[in-house]
Amino acid sequence: MTIYIPEIDPSSLQFPDPSTALADPNGLLAFGGDLSPQRLRQAYRHGIFPWYSQGEPILWWSPTPRGIFIPQQFTPSKSLRKFMRKVSYTVTINHACHAVIRQCAESRGPEHTWITEEMINAYQKLHDIGECHSVEVWQDQQLVGGFYGISMGSVFCGESMFSLADNASKIALWYFCYHYSNHGGTLIDCQMMNPHLASLGASELDRPTFLTQLHQQRDSVLPAECYHPQTLVL
Repeated sequence: MTIYIPEIDPSSLQFPDPSTALADPNGLLAFGGDLSPQRLRQAYRHGIFPWYSQGEPILWWSPTPRGIFIPQQFTPSKSLRKFMRKVSYTVTINHACHAVIRQCAESRGPEHTWITEEMINAYQKLHDIGECHSVEVWQDQQLVGGFYGISMGSVFCGESMFSLADNASKIALWYFCYHYSNHGGTLIDCQMMNPHLASLGASELDRPTFLTQLHQQRDSVLPAECYHPQTLVL
């Protein structure tokens, strides 16, 4: 059976309707285009994100169901609370976004990462214009964990996380959920559910429900201090 995948018109920022994405592979919507800030912004506004491997064309996705966190509802486990009381981790926001993006790629190794050099450059550029943000976990002034993603109103579109020390990415998420909810954030998009996210309490939304919430919240304006570089505390 022949599968038709639309090609992005390089002269247009228009994407196909996410409802037309394939069921198998789940969410594949289109290919081609580029990773310019304008195109990435348009993609995330419509619940679409790039995901592809080195040597492939850029592939665009909008899967269903969608993994999400409601930041106000995030509850760390007793063991995670106990762990945090024993370690000397410091959690910050937007202190080292370029390094977090690169570490998310390098920590998986070249054979397992989808974060190509092209993607690294694109998201670093988005950070430089204030649209990509990172959360960092430090131990003895060394970066040991964190994640990065795109701000879209009161929705945070998570891209990738890494952990080089015990529980570092879990703690980054815990602190960010507390900080984000206190500044009006309502939804964290995790893209595709996986066992790690499920173990942290992520839930799922079908595509229509997710897109409805995204469209309602993507133009919300959060306080500027939400993303000011700072140390996060509970």
